[in-house]
Parts: sequence; C-alpha cells; structure tokens
Amino acid sequence: MSEKATNLSEYIAENFGANASYVEGLLNRYQTDPNLVDESWRTFFGELLNGGSPTESGNGQSAAQTPAPTERVSADKSNDAATRTETAKTAQMPIAKAQPGVSIGEGIEVKALVGASKKIVENMELSLTVPTATSVRSIPVKVLEENRRIINDHLQSSGRGKVSFTHLIAWAIIKAVKDYPQMNNGYGLIDEKPSRLQNESVNLGIAIDIEKKDGSRNLLVPSIKGGNRMNFAEFFAAYNETVKKARDGKLEIADFQGTTISLTNPGTLGTVSSNPRLMAGQSAIIATGAIEYPAEYQAMTAAALSQLGISKIVTLTSTYDHRVIQGAESGLFLAKIHQFLIGQHGFYDEIFGDLEINYSPLRWAQDYNPSLFGGDHLREQTIKQAKVLELINAYRIRGHLLADIDPLNMTSYHAAELDMENFGLTIWDLDREFITGGLHGKEVLSLREILWVLLRAYCGKVGIEYRHIQSKEEKQWIREQVRVQFVDTEPLPAETKKELLRKLIEAEQFEQFLHKKYLGQKRFSLEGCETVIPMLDQLVEGASVRGVEEIFMGMAHRGRLNVLSNIVGDAETGDMAERIFTVFEGTSHPSFPADEGDVKYHQGAIGNKKTKAGKDVKIQLSCNPSHLEFVNPVVEGMARARQDELRNVQQKTREEAVDKILPVLIHGDAAFAGQGVVMETLQLSNLHGYRTGCTFH
Repeated sequence: MSEKATNLSEYIAENFGANASYVEGLLNRYQTDPNLVDESWRTFFGELLNGGSPTESGNGQSAAQTPAPTERVSADKSNDAATRTETAKTAQMPIAKAQPGVSIGEGIEVKALVGASKKIVENMELSLTVPTATSVRSIPVKVLEENRRIINDHLQSSGRGKVSFTHLIAWAIIKAVKDYPQMNNGYGLIDEKPSRLQNESVNLGIAIDIEKKDGSRNLLVPSIKGGNRMNFAEFFAAYNETVKKARDGKLEIADFQGTTISLTNPGTLGTVSSNPRLMAGQSAIIATGAIEYPAEYQAMTAAALSQLGISKIVTLTSTYDHRVIQGAESGLFLAKIHQFLIGQHGFYDEIFGDLEINYSPLRWAQDYNPSLFGGDHLREQTIKQAKVLELINAYRIRGHLLADIDPLNMTSYHAAELDMENFGLTIWDLDREFITGGLHGKEVLSLREILWVLLRAYCGKVGIEYRHIQSKEEKQWIREQVRVQFVDTEPLPAETKKELLRKLIEAEQFEQFLHKKYLGQKRFSLEGCETVIPMLDQLVEGASVRGVEEIFMGMAHRGRLNVLSNIVGDAETGDMAERIFTVFEGTSHPSFPADEGDVKYHQGAIGNKKTKAGKDVKIQLSCNPSHLEFVNPVVEGMARARQDELRNVQQKTREEAVDKILPVLIHGDAAFAGQGVVMETLQLSNLHGYRTGCTFH
C-alpha cells in the first residue's frame, strides 16, 4: 500500500471510526467515477485528495470535529472487551500498551491491523480514559408485543410496512430523554475547562449491520436528527429512510454527524444483556438484549406460560459518561422507558393516534386467573367465561363503529364499549381458551383468536349492522355470509387483480384525458372515486355467472361519463368514448342524434358486454336530467317492467324473471342519507306491485 493511500485510510479511520470501511468504499467509487457518489461526498473527497483536510463537511461542520458516532460500537463488536455491569474509570488512566515480546507459535499467521481496524483498537484503548458506569433494567414486553401486533396488522393492511421492537424502544428512549435531558448531554474541554455540552436536539444513533458483496459484515451508525421534534409517524418514516439509505449505500456525511445518544441491539444475536463500550466524546449508549422468557421458564409449554401469566422480558443497559451523568439519573431514565413500554403516560395511545389506528391499545394490568385456585373459585371463572360471550355479542351489535370505511382517515373513531378491559379481560387472557358459542364454527377458541375473528368480520372495510333484525334465520344467514366473505377469505387470483388494475387505469386515463383535452369544460368527473369502475366491472362479471342477462343502472351526474365509456361502452373499441368526445367538441355523433340540445352528463345509453365467462349482458344506463337522484324509482320501474314482460310474454316464473334482471343504483356524495327519494324508493321494495327481487346500491 502506498504512503498516500495509507495516510488517507488513517485520516478516514480517525474521523469516521467504525464507519471508515463504508467511507473508503465510497472513496473507491469516487476515484472510479465522481458521479457515483453524491455532491457532499464529492466535495469531501475532492478536498481530501487535493492535499488538505476538508475544512467543511456535509453540514458545514469541520470534518475533524465530526463526532464519530461510529465509535459507538455495537455491542456485538465490543462486548468481549467490556463485560462489567458497573465500571468507573479515571480520566487520567494511561492508554494501554501492547505487551512486547509476545511469542508466536507455529501455525499462527500475523496480520497487522490497519485502517478502520487499527482505529477501533485505538478507540477501545482510548475508551479506558472515559469514566463510565452502566445501569441495567429488565422490562416485561407483553404490552409491547401485543400492541406491536395490532400496529403491524393495521400498517400491512394499507401497505405501510412493519414496526419493529427497535422502532418502539427507540421512540421510548427519545420520549424518556425529554424527561431526563441530562442523558443527552456531552462532555468536552472548552477553553481548557471541563464543560457539560447541553444538546437541544435528540439525534439518535442507530446501529445498522450491512452485508457487503463479499459476504463480510459492516456496522454503520448513522443518526436520526431531531427525534424530539417528531411524532411517531414522522420518526417511523425517518428511521426507515435512514436504514434504506444505509442499505443502498447512499448515506451522506451529515448522517454520521451530531449523534447525541445511541442505540445498539445485540439481542438479535441472542445476547441477553450487554455492556457496550462508551467511546470518548459520547454521553450514553443504550443496548437492548434478546426478547425471551426468563431462562428458568423456557422449558415450559405455551399453555402453562399463559395460565401462569408469565411475560417475555428484554434487558436494557445504559452505559453513560459519569462526568456529566449520575447513576440516579440513568436509573430514573431506564425506569421512565420501562413505564413507557408497559403503556403508561399514554405511550401507545399517542402512537395509535399518530398512525391513525381506530382501536384502543391494549393496557397493562395485573393478572388474576381463577382457574389456578381450584374449585373454590369456579364462580369467578364462570363469570369470566360469561364476559367473553358478552364481548362477542357486543362486537356483533357495535362492531361496525370501528369499521375502516374512511379512505382519507379524516375522522378517528373509538368505541370504548368494545374495549376488552370493560369486560374484565386483560392481556394475560389473550392466549387462554374460552367457550365461544359457535363463533367461526368453533366451540372453543383462545381470546386472541376470538378477537381476530370479530375484528375481521365486523371492523374491516365493510361495516355490518344486523342485530336489529328479528328473524333468527336471517341473522344466522348474515353471520354465515360474514364468515365466508370477510373471515375465511381466499386471496384474489392474479388474473382478477390484473383485470381490476386494467379497469382502474382506464378510469383514471379517461378523466386525465378529458381534463387536459377539454380544460375548463364541466364534466362532473369521477376523480377520487375511480375504483367504482373496476367495482362495477366485477359486478357485471359476477352477475353474468349467476344468470343475469340484463342490468339497469341509475346514477346522478358525477362519474356518469366514465361509466358510459368504460362500463356501458367498450373501452377497447372506444365506441361510447367517441360519442362523448364528439359532444365535447360541440356537436353530436351521427349515431346519436338525440344528444343534440342536451348536456352530456344527462345522457344514458344501452350497451352489450361480453363477459370473461363468455356470456352476453345487456347494460342500460338510464338518462337523468338532474344532479339529484330522481332516476332511482325510474330504474326500478324499468326493471320491474322487463321482469313482467318475461313472465307474461315468455312465460317465465317470477323467480326466473327476477334472476335475469338486476337493477343497480349508484348513489353520490351524501345522497343515500340526504335525499328523500332514496328512502322512498327503498320502501317500494316491500310492495308487491313494485318489488324487483334485488337491487344493488
């Protein structure tokens, strides 16, 4: 290795510590092609290679003064050098010297430590000059684990990723620092005077293990800036963005600067407790151990653990600079994290609110399991069983209040009467089995499984309210349909997904074309509700399979042109689109002379659709010269007239006629609740002279 290259490696190692190998990789890319690295690194390497130390780094700080968050070595690299739980080192301790005269036996290959490895050795020895101490605390994670499961179910349903235990523990650290800002203080010599450096911003360093192309591992410790000024949703996004930049090799100089407190996670390797080294210039490093049951309980079955109410635990250690942080402060800091992770101070309520989750978080509670105390407590066990049945009934009655039916998440709903705490149930009951009364076709389920079924059935994307119905048979039929449609669901076939996407693209492209081509012309677009097109398309496909031959549709202005083009007409041939575009041009299509003299969004049409099943379905969209829904009873009348014609002319039975004709009414905005004609038309369904057998709304 040339002297210049050696000097560069040493300079990078000195300023970037354990991150040095990452920076050297960027330097190699820069030397191959400067455009392979971003502008901040180009400036840094340009000054470095031109013979001088870079005077400015990515955020305007001196590179030589950059706090080396990479010195906050993850416990998996430093634990062997520090296994004490309490240490206190004097600042005047000399740096350890390697012992001379080490004998080298046969078969031993000697490799000098250079670059980043050499700097790590120096940092380890220099760390002996920092007076440190370590606080240790074990925390039950039952509430953390259960609420994380709820959060991830919500996030994954909307394609927003997953929250890890580290996300939540890191957020608890940031919130605890707000109460104990001493844990964010640094130490330094200012004008040769020992000084406490009080940081306003909480910049959390996170240890990220990166696998290189050659299979070796590299530990990076970038930091999330200003965590104390974020809510959880913002922190979650910033955390994921930092990890993504690290994985993609796109970290900038600023990402390594200004770290005030670090988090490392040796627990991923099974380490229960860790005492990571605190490098010079740092204030504190928090390490998390493995999330496991206490060792003395690890041979017990899951059922036994549940009956006894035993939780997994995580051990947190806080290693801090004793010159600016006292032991009591570190202990209280860990106690505050403990309180947050078991749900005190509204910790999970705030997270659920930031992520727009309508459910209440699960709460920490003392466990009382009557079954452990024998026959004398049978009555209490019976009461708890009755409470579970009450909970099931409550979801059937009020579960629709938690249905996720607002795509914009503008309003957060909370039905306190569905909280299991109101029924005397706690997180410790989740894995205990109870009689269900036939829920989901099972006589016995765990409380966790019971809640899963109820949430899927009544609190999903469709709200179902049916307990007011008097007929026992009708209620049982609805419950069975709910089970089939919302609980025991099967994923959509890939071909169906592609068809849904195709119709969605057709709907969106149609609106975008009209907006750009005929800017300013009134058209009552479907923008924001384009999913109605693939929905109607699937309705037509499903109806044809069930024997429907004709569909009568009614709707107001909004979206009418899109329905005409992509449902009544054929989007591939553009037969109906040509008619619509002609009207936009100010004339009428030769095949539709009646269009002249009327506005385009009043028009109706008749079309024929060839379904995937190879069947023909006639679709008629009724004209509606009103932005209201006066067309509703007209459509019902058209459908009833056609059914009567089938019965009287073609000698079909009433059931056959009803099965072949389907009315569909599309309601806009608040019309379903706000326009009297809608309710009046619904009431007609009870009259023998007006009923049509079925109407889709």
